[in-house]
Amino acid sequence: MTSAPLTYREISLVRTSLSVVAPQATEMTVYFYAILFARHPEVRALFPENMDVQRDRLLRGLLRIIDLVDDVDNLVRFCSRLGRDHRKFGALDAHYPAVGQCLVSSLERYAGTAWNPEVAAAWTHAYNLAAEVMIAAAADDTRLRPASWEAQIVGHQHRGHGIAEITVQPDQPYPYVAGQYVSMETPWYPRTWRHYSPAHPPRTDHTLTFHVRAVRQGQVSNALVHHAVPGHRVRLGPPQGDMTLASAGDRDLLLVAGGTGLAPIRALIEEAAFSGMRRYVSLFVGARTAEELYGLNDMLRLAQRHHWLSVRAAVSHENIPGQQGTLPQVLHEFGPWDRHEAFLCGPPDMVTTAVRTLLHQGTPRAHIHHDPLDTPILTAPLTPPRSGQEFDQL
Repeated sequence: MTSAPLTYREISLVRTSLSVVAPQATEMTVYFYAILFARHPEVRALFPENMDVQRDRLLRGLLRIIDLVDDVDNLVRFCSRLGRDHRKFGALDAHYPAVGQCLVSSLERYAGTAWNPEVAAAWTHAYNLAAEVMIAAAADDTRLRPASWEAQIVGHQHRGHGIAEITVQPDQPYPYVAGQYVSMETPWYPRTWRHYSPAHPPRTDHTLTFHVRAVRQGQVSNALVHHAVPGHRVRLGPPQGDMTLASAGDRDLLLVAGGTGLAPIRALIEEAAFSGMRRYVSLFVGARTAEELYGLNDMLRLAQRHHWLSVRAAVSHENIPGQQGTLPQVLHEFGPWDRHEAFLCGPPDMVTTAVRTLLHQGTPRAHIHHDPLDTPILTAPLTPPRSGQEFDQL
């Protein structure tokens, strides 16, 4: 970063003016994209046809940048991540000034009497600072890897309850670590990306298998589960996430999975088996009914081959002796887990409640790992979890 950090005066000005426009945030983002596409029609092709979600992401990204504007190290980390991720959209250096000009124009329109030349200069400085970091990070990333990977669907198997196992073959090797997640674009909804986790460590043939559940009103997930067939092509963004065994130290592991959240958890278990890890692993798999205990039999068979792995189920809406209860309830029953490294993946409500259960039992925050519960690029922790470092991803 070559530009000077913002002064305290500039930080105060951008935060105060942002608080003024906050009640009109939705209208402001609609206006921003309207003038951006009118003044620079060439950038429209970078965005999805349905802009509802995109508008919300712009606002949340802007809010996080402003929140970090007086924390230079984390501002650089966040904007670097944004810059690398924006490569898959086709963002070019020349696009950044256009976006900045339209952003300042939008803020001026909705800030009213709170806007003046000094505020405009502060916002311009703040945006240029963020854009400079994003451009530099994208340039560095270009020298290391592609912006995205083309891949062909080579396997599609229905597993019941709206879940499909989808295997893709990238056109070139796709490097990742067990436990990470991948953004995917489908041919049915161009420029709309959704995140899925490979259900295994890297393979020698470089194929990746994802477990996808068709969620209600989920256009991409329903297309993948109900319409995709071998031969269709998808596009993969760079791997993301720090929920990997590298963050576990030498402690025993607690793994908690709900629904298709079993995919990255299964990848971690297989990675542990391949590495000859000498520690105990306790896996809890949850569902509403016994019939919905997705992947449990596979995990039980894995436990038969590895003495260090124990598997328990939690069923919340069916009376099954020894298994009844939500995942957090069963975790509480078999705890405490204060000496374990915990990895959780599943529905946000389940993860949130399970984290609270673990914290209540004395598990340090730094020993609890899960993927971001919202848009990963905007809500992921800025630094990888390390022993002794506290963070809160919720």
